[in-house]
Amino acid sequence: MVRLIITEKPSVAKNIADALNIKNRKDGYFEGKVYIVTWAFGHLLQLYDVKDYDEGMTRWRMENFPFIPSQFRYKVKSDPRNKDKEDLGAKKQLKIIYQLIKRNDVDAVISACDYDREGQVIGDTIIYNLKTKKQVYRLLLNEWTPDEVLKGLQKLKPNTEMRPLLDAGISRQWADWIIGINLTSVATLKYQKGSGKALNIGRVLLPTLKIIYDRDKEIENFVSEEYFKLTATFITKDGNEYSGIYVEDEEDKFKNKETLEFIQQALKNQTATIIDKKVELKKENPPYLFNLSNLQGFITSKYKGWTSDKVLNVAQSLYEKKYITYPRTASVVLEESLVDKAANVLNHLKKGLPYENEITFVKKKRIFDNSKVESHSAIIPTYLLPKSLSRDEEIIYNAIKNRFIMQFMPNAEYEETKIITKVNNDEIKGLFTSKGKVQLVEGWKKVEKVESKDTVLPFMNINEVVNIEDNQLTTHVTKPPKHHTEKTLLRVMETCGKGRDKEDEDSEEMMAAILSGFSIGTPATRAETIKKLKDVGYITTQNKNLICTELGRKLVETFPVKELFDLEFTGKLEKTLSDIEKQKFSKESFLNFIFNFTTEAVKTIKNERDIIINEVSKEKKSVEILGKCPVCGHGIIEGQKGFGCSNWKNGCKFVIWKNDKYLAAMKKKPTKTMVKSLLKNGVVLVKGLTSKKGNKFNAHLRYEKNSDNEYFSWKMEFLEK
Repeated sequence: MVRLIITEKPSVAKNIADALNIKNRKDGYFEGKVYIVTWAFGHLLQLYDVKDYDEGMTRWRMENFPFIPSQFRYKVKSDPRNKDKEDLGAKKQLKIIYQLIKRNDVDAVISACDYDREGQVIGDTIIYNLKTKKQVYRLLLNEWTPDEVLKGLQKLKPNTEMRPLLDAGISRQWADWIIGINLTSVATLKYQKGSGKALNIGRVLLPTLKIIYDRDKEIENFVSEEYFKLTATFITKDGNEYSGIYVEDEEDKFKNKETLEFIQQALKNQTATIIDKKVELKKENPPYLFNLSNLQGFITSKYKGWTSDKVLNVAQSLYEKKYITYPRTASVVLEESLVDKAANVLNHLKKGLPYENEITFVKKKRIFDNSKVESHSAIIPTYLLPKSLSRDEEIIYNAIKNRFIMQFMPNAEYEETKIITKVNNDEIKGLFTSKGKVQLVEGWKKVEKVESKDTVLPFMNINEVVNIEDNQLTTHVTKPPKHHTEKTLLRVMETCGKGRDKEDEDSEEMMAAILSGFSIGTPATRAETIKKLKDVGYITTQNKNLICTELGRKLVETFPVKELFDLEFTGKLEKTLSDIEKQKFSKESFLNFIFNFTTEAVKTIKNERDIIINEVSKEKKSVEILGKCPVCGHGIIEGQKGFGCSNWKNGCKFVIWKNDKYLAAMKKKPTKTMVKSLLKNGVVLVKGLTSKKGNKFNAHLRYEKNSDNEYFSWKMEFLEK
């Protein structure tokens, strides 16, 4: 008898097949003697649309809502290019999976989808939709390396034990469908003129929009105030200079300029005495390991052009290639059971590093602590060292690798000196304070060459008399808070606002807030939420800043269901989903609350006065034909995601995707000009391609149909020198 393993994606199926040394690949699966490995493409099934339950719902009418189905049903996912048709690839793969489950020699099914809510839903909807009576098991892994796959297959869990995780996933899916379908429909009918697009309303979308709106309003309403500071320059008996800021009653900012002008006059021809000197030796821990939000914040603030969504996609790619552990995690520490594994990974990573002799594996509570792990441990590299990575993968991998190595380096150490200088004039009540730092041990800062911008004070003694060389009275204005960036927004979402004023993402308060379960969305969905806010036109970006659009502002100010903007309300919903996972709350109670809330929300919107906040004007776009389709002869046109055949509704599949992986590997994207030339001449000269080693080159490219299937592949011809 054999066991059927179902994975979430083809790449993971390949990893498992490699670990089991299964070489026999068939159409839609790998077949070995003991295991068959097949795959989904993420969600193969999706929830019914409203019109699938009732054809009368095809047109939105206010009287049709609220709509809450008595039973939620699933169908084959829609074709992304035509929502009214089934995705033929998904339909075919689903049929293959069902045929494999039904095979007489298959005695058990193993779900090997990602170990999270979404993964549980993907696997279970496929398996239980068939109503199989065969035993179902769950493979729970945090990484797809061969060692872990083989170990995991020896420690399978009955899938029935995962019921709470499924309940949480289903509750999230159904709740978002109910809120999204009902409130989007009713809000669009109430507040929008014209059709063609919807006014999107969502459980996670609106509170995130409100965070950005509130910050924009704070900046708009900010009234700056003028204040003054006085800095004096002193000279020691050895001729060394240092400066100090005037402080009175622990305040160094003065609203009254005359106060400081009086002090300025009193400084003339005076000496001063050092009345206090404190030198403290301080140790600085490395920042915690990355969870997804911290990784996204770190990368988006450090590198231009990166978004949270891009960080997640690249991290997911590294995870599927077996180079890092599961990225969609909220934890910044590791489970204590991972001590040996972490030691093994460190031994692989440290070899040949210039500071190798400073890297020592230690089991520290700061790194390994079960009480601070929420579902999944922090992101770390695996023992498999990558041989070649794209530039984007390199950026993410190095950040994760460096953060991991830092944990096992010495702490950074510095000496902090504080000097208090008193002017020898009784008319001057206040004191001058000076602070300085000297880095003594670089420690973990060597890993990423973190430079310390330190002010170094000269050596001096208490009671030493110093001369006043100069002074400067400066004018300042209070500054408004800064616009949110993806980094700061993710922090507020992660802690539901409880960490919003904390610059230090490593604080205990931040960690407690994350572990409380109160959050907006999950590590897996936050990036998607920010992207959707941009896509639907509620926010826009200026450099790295996130700013509300006019439509976003109007929505916040008009939409009457204020609970959906409330961080506390949204945080409680997310906490409840977390509690369902832990069997502290029931799926039925949660869904009843959502159904009642949605019914009341629809009633509230209907009773509000009519106001138009968005007008959709349908402009007839003139479609440019770029050339003839090499398959059917119809026109090739530009779409959102690619250059495709205008005859696609009748089944023509010719397309050149804008995110084409072959071109992306050489740092290129197809352009309109390039496609025109290719269709006209059958070949195109592409300049400025980038090799794996980073060298630039030019080449002729052809896009030719494969001999064994209906798809097209690129062929390269190098230019003669």
